[in-house]
Amino acid sequence: MCTGWCEERCTGFSGRRQPGKGVDLQSWLRVSLLLSALWGRVSPHCPDSCHCTWDTATVVCSEAGLREIPEGIPSETVSLHLERNYIRDIPERAFSDLVHLRDLYLSHNRIDSLASGALRHLGPELRLLDLSHNQLRQASREEFGSTRAKTRLYHNPWHCDCALQELMETLNLEPETVNGIVCESSVRGLGEGSRWEDPGSQGENAGQQLVKLLDSGVNFCSLQRKTTDVAMLVTMFVWFFMVIVYVVYYVRQNQAETRRHLEYLKSLPSPRKTPTETDTLSTGF
Repeated sequence: MCTGWCEERCTGFSGRRQPGKGVDLQSWLRVSLLLSALWGRVSPHCPDSCHCTWDTATVVCSEAGLREIPEGIPSETVSLHLERNYIRDIPERAFSDLVHLRDLYLSHNRIDSLASGALRHLGPELRLLDLSHNQLRQASREEFGSTRAKTRLYHNPWHCDCALQELMETLNLEPETVNGIVCESSVRGLGEGSRWEDPGSQGENAGQQLVKLLDSGVNFCSLQRKTTDVAMLVTMFVWFFMVIVYVVYYVRQNQAETRRHLEYLKSLPSPRKTPTETDTLSTGF
């Protein structure tokens, strides 16, 4: 039981302000505010319509209604999800700053063209490149550069030609999806039609799996070279024929001009001696 002295001591102790306690709390608040301000400056910014997970360096922009590659993707991004949007093309330097990127998902878009070297700037750490379920018809090694990432190209309306064949031989295609690369159209062989025909027209290999065509011995590059050689021969023949026609026309035109000139000369009156000239000659003798 607390006596009067005890109550006085307790009251005096509780009412007394402990030295340094308010100062420590105020300093802690200042340090916290300073750290928060610094973190706000150095922390990366997540692009609009995207969700960022910083601990795994993952940026998810799936089903965000995007029509182009968003700007401001953090350079520390390791996994980038851009699938199920309305993206139509990939600019040349769209991913040039993402040096740590390992997984790039671009499936289920409307991509129908790749800028020259669009994927060339992807770093050597890239492990997966998903371009499936798009509208790609043509592609070449220049667009992909030297990437060795596992690549998905299935479910695209491919036009099978020499460039696509060379790309197939260069890329590290995912084995499980390689059978899904089907020729919607292909280059035409000799006797199938004009070389200058629309590439959208169907060839004899339309609807067939590209890998099976290549395994069966179909070589689109040799086919293209043969078609090119024939086209060059036809072009040379046409030019040679035109030169011959011009030479024949030129010779005939000159002959006609020469004939008209001779006829004109024949039509001129021959020079005759006048009587005065005859008398002068007689007087002289």
